[in-house]
Amino acid sequence: MSIIDELKWRGAINQQTDEAGLAELVDEKSVGLYAGIDPTGDSMHIGHLIPFMILKRFQLAGHRPHILIGGATGSIGDPSGKKAERVLQTMDQVHHNEACLTKQMEHLFGQDGSFKIVNNYDWLSKVSLLDFLRDYGKLFNVNNMLNKEVVASRLEVGISYTEFTYQILQSIDFLHLYEAEDVQLQIGGADQWGNITAGIDLIHKQKGADAKAYGLTIPLLLKADGTKFGKSEGGNIWLDPEKTSPYEFYQFWINTDDRDVIKFLKYFTFLDQDEIKQLADAVATHPEKREAQIRLAEEVTAFVHGKEAVVEAQHITKALFSGDVAALTASEIEQGFKKMPAVTVSPAKKNIVEWLVDDTQIESSRRQAREDLTNGAIRINGEKVTDTDAEIDPTSAFDGKFVIVRRGKKRYFLARVVG
Repeated sequence: MSIIDELKWRGAINQQTDEAGLAELVDEKSVGLYAGIDPTGDSMHIGHLIPFMILKRFQLAGHRPHILIGGATGSIGDPSGKKAERVLQTMDQVHHNEACLTKQMEHLFGQDGSFKIVNNYDWLSKVSLLDFLRDYGKLFNVNNMLNKEVVASRLEVGISYTEFTYQILQSIDFLHLYEAEDVQLQIGGADQWGNITAGIDLIHKQKGADAKAYGLTIPLLLKADGTKFGKSEGGNIWLDPEKTSPYEFYQFWINTDDRDVIKFLKYFTFLDQDEIKQLADAVATHPEKREAQIRLAEEVTAFVHGKEAVVEAQHITKALFSGDVAALTASEIEQGFKKMPAVTVSPAKKNIVEWLVDDTQIESSRRQAREDLTNGAIRINGEKVTDTDAEIDPTSAFDGKFVIVRRGKKRYFLARVVG
């Protein structure tokens, strides 16, 4: 199966500028291709990951992916998908974000020389205003630019000249990579179609109408409930483990709706058709086992964070489900309890009833605390405590950093030991 046929099967193609020509090209030779990301933040989230999964598939098929980090375009802002002007970042912030994104890309694509990271600041910063107007501005018709969806959607509220020129800059990127890196294909989200076709038009004007340059866009990924993929109730799911822990990342995929899981397996994993079909059958016959969700979570977490992160996430999941939290490390507690109710406590030893009421406010009164203790409803660090005269030592477990309290069957609380 060709790479294009595989992408079709995975539902990963929205539009192509020349379907037959691109199919012929990728069958003929190793093709240079690229997708870009502007350094507007210091981490990608899973919504950003979609076009780069396509690049990774091309890499595995023997083609030559290029990742363009937009140090120049990121300093002015892409109008795509925005209802208002972007706030300009300082160049120090842009450079910091560039370094962070580069590190993430190297992790995803490896460092074996089979892909290349480029930065459009390296060439766009050298274009003078007069060169920009004479060499490129003359080749762009304003009427055509206004008709591009990315610009047309902003006309009602207004768009600055700075953001209006974005599509010209992105077109120059494609031309530069075509000339310097033999890149013939640009990949982007559905909202990038206008910018991609503008780049191909520029290449044809500069290199001739028979120049082989192509564009491919990816469909907007929606969940079964009609909402945009990539966010949870708590916000973005980041690739940076400091922003979204590997455990939280794993849990996001585990909680995928049955109606979405096969689509996500096609998009975000490298499993073959036979295995995905088997998982689809499992969803249809035994959805309660959540085999497809488990496999999805394992594959994507391993790709982004490594196999050790999968093992750790599964260990945390098992411990929280079973109540055997004593088996967790301090690092795993940081991940697993990141969004659970938390308080700070002193390291001083104290009577359990007083500690539950005065120090943590887990219990509303001493009477309620004694009742829950004698009924066996309180567990400290995984151990049931029934003695109302017991003394708690907050530094006795988890490197002296945490106390985990479970009240009832499911309610967890984290006490951070400070002082």
